[in-house]
Amino acid sequence: MEFRPIERCAQAFQQSVTAEEIQAICHRVLGADARVVSAVELGLGMYNTTYRVTVTGQERPVVLRVAPEPERQFRSERQLMRNEYASLPWLTAIAPLMPRVVAADWSHEVIGRDWMVQSLLDGVPAPDRLGAYPRSARPGFFRQMGAIAKAVHAVRGPHFGPVTGPSYITWSQAVIASLRDIAADLDGIGLDAADLREVTALAAEHHLLLDEITEPRMLSGDLWTVNVMLDATAPEPVITGVLDLDRTLWGDPAADWTIRMALARPGTERDAFWDDDGYGALDRSPSAVWRSRIYEARHIGAIRLERHRLGDTGGVRGTYDDLAAVLAELT
Repeated sequence: MEFRPIERCAQAFQQSVTAEEIQAICHRVLGADARVVSAVELGLGMYNTTYRVTVTGQERPVVLRVAPEPERQFRSERQLMRNEYASLPWLTAIAPLMPRVVAADWSHEVIGRDWMVQSLLDGVPAPDRLGAYPRSARPGFFRQMGAIAKAVHAVRGPHFGPVTGPSYITWSQAVIASLRDIAADLDGIGLDAADLREVTALAAEHHLLLDEITEPRMLSGDLWTVNVMLDATAPEPVITGVLDLDRTLWGDPAADWTIRMALARPGTERDAFWDDDGYGALDRSPSAVWRSRIYEARHIGAIRLERHRLGDTGGVRGTYDDLAAVLAELT
């Protein structure tokens, strides 16, 4: 087997499995005669460990995604792969863009981690291709992103919170629980979470504003450019694939990471996201703006965790200034 893992230090969050473990997984999924020709770790994503695997007898390579060991997962990021798998029946509106699941295994019988084998999407990762287009062509890309997000957000759900639970009756309960989980994770790694707890107290005090959201809708969780594939040869950006929607939850669409990123650079090509044939206009009422600040605080808390995981101490420090600015707007 040609085995090409990404070399990382022993303290890194993402850790490769072995060549033998990949072969064992392919035997489990494709049969005892399946022989892995090559397994190349892909550098996309910062949570799961992902490989492009070529197997004898298969017309196309498959993608193997391996979750972190259970003990390495934060409380606020528990069993994300299982959450993604449970979301698939709710995401048929974008099914033509998504990879097909060949097999998923939570038993830990083959290796001590959750894993999933999926079809390999056509195209190239958007971060590798989008910059090759002139800026004049990029609004079309963001318009497509808006249309995809709109399709996801149109899906109604049975409860608030992550797709696999815990489930909540009200949106405020789900938001407060999420903020508390992130704060507990920060405590667990020795980072100050006092600012996030202040946001949590404000969310509880003004819960009626959050509970103006009465209908749970599907949130992709982290859909943005790093989660899409583009046609490799099209003269203008054409989205051909969407992947890694493992942070899905039921709630207010305005709380989605996609909305945050679309708003991040006003006056640029991202504005096309909001076109009528993209996402459409966003509610900017006073209560919606207040809620958006709570959502921004939640995002910053999650970013603080991720930057710590990546060893980005400067980035961690920056989140305290960012959250202080949000708190000033909330109070």
